[in-house]
Amino acid sequence: MLAETLAYARDREYTGWDYFDGMSSRIRQRLPVENKWLNLAFQEGIKRAPINLRRLLLVEKRRNYKGTALFTLANLAAFDRLGEDRYHQEALALADWLIANRTRGYAGFCGGHQHATQDLHTRRPAKTPGIVSTGYAVRALLAAARFDPMYAEVAETALPFVFEDLNYRETATGARIDYHASANGEDPIVLNANALAARLLLDVHHHDPRPRLRERAERVLDYVVTEQTDAGGWMYTDPPDASHLSMDNHHNGFIVESLLRHRAVTGSDRYADAVERGLSFYRNTLFEDTGAPNWDEGSQFPRDIHAAAQGIVTFSEAGDTEFARRILEWTCDNLYAGDGRFYYQKRRFYTKRFTLMRWCQAWMAFAVARLVRAETGRTAGSAADT
Repeated sequence: MLAETLAYARDREYTGWDYFDGMSSRIRQRLPVENKWLNLAFQEGIKRAPINLRRLLLVEKRRNYKGTALFTLANLAAFDRLGEDRYHQEALALADWLIANRTRGYAGFCGGHQHATQDLHTRRPAKTPGIVSTGYAVRALLAAARFDPMYAEVAETALPFVFEDLNYRETATGARIDYHASANGEDPIVLNANALAARLLLDVHHHDPRPRLRERAERVLDYVVTEQTDAGGWMYTDPPDASHLSMDNHHNGFIVESLLRHRAVTGSDRYADAVERGLSFYRNTLFEDTGAPNWDEGSQFPRDIHAAAQGIVTFSEAGDTEFARRILEWTCDNLYAGDGRFYYQKRRFYTKRFTLMRWCQAWMAFAVARLVRAETGRTAGSAADT
């Protein structure tokens, strides 16, 4: 399945529609007015529609920065598994694209969505860098560094971006960072983004050990752990009422995965209790026994492809490959179109039968790659792996 999923993306040059791409509609771009509510109407209307309106509204197909990082990692895994040189060549070409298309003008290496986005307070232009896209790009470049140390040299230059542009600051309960470089400490804290920032620091520390990086990663994770709820999960933001999201599926998966990465890199059980409680909540509340992903702690639907993919990744890293395989089987039964292509979401009464290149294909390629690694004896969170 890994080969087929990658082939679907490769045949389309890893380019396609994305989750938040409504503002790249050529119709929206031609309207001679800049208005927050009009931006949101295009972005959210296209995202939430039961059918894919992107072709009708002339939404541009582009490569997604984080998606390209995921495809880099999946191609490297395919090369390791299948030994075919084309996967090696594809991975390095994608890694080169990450470097060429990074966002310039900041303190270090960084990247972001290739299209503008709008929230209730801010319009962010294309390529506004954030920690999530940057973190996965760093992970991809460090993985590619076994073929050329240049990739690691570039990845390590992301550190000033994290510490300076994302406003790393110490607090009474640890340390925290902003999600976007433009936030300046004014936005609510996104908890999973902080966990992924800690992972970035751990990944760079693992490649070239520096105790100060581990200490700062632990300060961020200390803060994230203090925000764990009594139920065992994490809200999306601090404060919780700053977002419409609550303890949703894939963002909780990011946090658990980051805590597992700390254990793999350091050998420490510093967060053992948080991991145990987080995994229990993740497994028993955010998934059904069938492997079906629930949306959050209170809603089953929509059952989202990204949630399924992150579940496969997280349980593979936790060593529970049996349940990761069950999630994959549910996904193939409910969201697989055949020929390596996956659908977006299963709603209560219908399925959104269209494909988003990053949200569907990149995540599922990456997820299958991590499960294959785990099942063949190399866990996705091992200290030897990025």
